[in-house]
Amino acid sequence: MDRFSEMQVFVTVVDQGSFTGAAQTLGLSRTAVSRLLGDLEARLGTRLLHRTTRRLSLTPEGERFLERCRRLLGDLAEAEAEMNVQAGQAIGRLRVNAPVSFGQLHLAPLWPAFMALHPRVELDITLSDRLVDLVEEGFDLAVRVARLEPSSLISRPLTSTRLVLCASPVYLERHGRPADPSELARHALIGYSLLATGDVWEFSGPAGPVSVKVDPRMRANSGDTCCAAALGHMGIVLQPTFLVGPHLASGALVELLPDWPAGELGVHALYPSRRHLTPKVRALVDFLADALRTRRWTD
Repeated sequence: MDRFSEMQVFVTVVDQGSFTGAAQTLGLSRTAVSRLLGDLEARLGTRLLHRTTRRLSLTPEGERFLERCRRLLGDLAEAEAEMNVQAGQAIGRLRVNAPVSFGQLHLAPLWPAFMALHPRVELDITLSDRLVDLVEEGFDLAVRVARLEPSSLISRPLTSTRLVLCASPVYLERHGRPADPSELARHALIGYSLLATGDVWEFSGPAGPVSVKVDPRMRANSGDTCCAAALGHMGIVLQPTFLVGPHLASGALVELLPDWPAGELGVHALYPSRRHLTPKVRALVDFLADALRTRRWTD
């Protein structure tokens, strides 16, 4: 096993938090991972990890060596990427992160077509609504539905989705419709706990921007859960059209305050800022841009 492979084992053990997780990720046995890490520590003459029955933790020497390993492995990956760029081939493992609801509803149906176009690419999809660190966690690309803040990452717009205030006809029959955002205080609200503005819902009215502090009856970190609660007549929800669009079209949900729009969220592809974009990442970005260009989640 060469030194780069030993460093890859060390980094993977740290990232996975266990020898078993690293073994599964690398396709090795747990014994082989333990032996390789032991060989690395013996060669370096220092312990890199504290091992207990419950957890692993880095030693001070391990923390310093981890940073160097990530840098060296990144340089190696970039060197290989340069060769692949020259060859123009989309090959290798492609780690992608995406939001749960959007990933399930609108990305999952696209993966078979992408894999058919690029049979030498190995897709590794992780769905999570938290904001992952692409570089630190080793993702090649992330799809995010958000109003992006400035960052060192490169982003490419794919499409957009409109935020819509809506409720079921049954709820509205029982409780009436709000005439303006100020009347939301007297209604049962369903809040998305990962909304960037928190418990402040923002609207653009005839006289300008309006921000309303809300006190939701129910909160959830899942857009699907919020949508299901609204379909169950629990209250008013603020969700993107990529999620509620079909329910608006069917009449199961009704849009409220159309003269007070809540704005749009961009759907973006994000990837680390590198001098050379690998063919596999470029292929996926171009594919998603083409596939999502005509999807406007219209109601």
